[in-house]
Amino acid sequence: MPEPVVPSAAFANRLNEHIGREFAASQQYVAVAVYYDSETLPRLAAFFYAQALEERNHAMMMVRYLLDSGAEAVVSGAAAPRTRFDDVVAPVDLALEQEREVSGQIRALAVLAREEGDLQSEQFLQWFLKEQVEEVAGMSDLLRVVWPRPRQPAPRRGVPCPRAVGRPGPGSDRPARRGRMHLTGGGRQSVMSRHVSHLARVRSSSCCRLSIRV
Repeated sequence: MPEPVVPSAAFANRLNEHIGREFAASQQYVAVAVYYDSETLPRLAAFFYAQALEERNHAMMMVRYLLDSGAEAVVSGAAAPRTRFDDVVAPVDLALEQEREVSGQIRALAVLAREEGDLQSEQFLQWFLKEQVEEVAGMSDLLRVVWPRPRQPAPRRGVPCPRAVGRPGPGSDRPARRGRMHLTGGGRQSVMSRHVSHLARVRSSSCCRLSIRV
């Protein structure tokens, strides 16, 4: 029986570091979901609970790859997640930035695998590269949905979310209101619920929902 091809030591070390970040991302999404639960926004809470499970599954896929390849898998501790937010937009803004960071980290891992001549590891990462395109696009869309200022356009994909959440638009004579007041209106809430439900259906059909052998 042929011996498994062991990833390069440099790649295995970097992947182990990234496994810790995936678990940290999972914890952060749990914290976001709990925040939305406390704000009585069950659709958003359910969406981020599902995202937390997805990030955990990503970490376990990487653990399994290292074990199957004969390399050492190391599960490190994670820093405490952020649990307090100024408004209902801030958690989605945080999630979008987190997904952008992960995308850069996965690309760096793929570059390292290629530089090391580690073809198996480079091929393993192709699924994650494609997945991150979908993750960033999904969070960008969700940010546009929860954006609480109907008199101003929501930020385009790739444009950071300003911190002036809840202020009235230019020329508006209406007083500033908290972001959640906009979201709990019937029409706005209905649109948000439909969009979050759609994102959840897309995620549930993803191949990352396959059970992970531990």
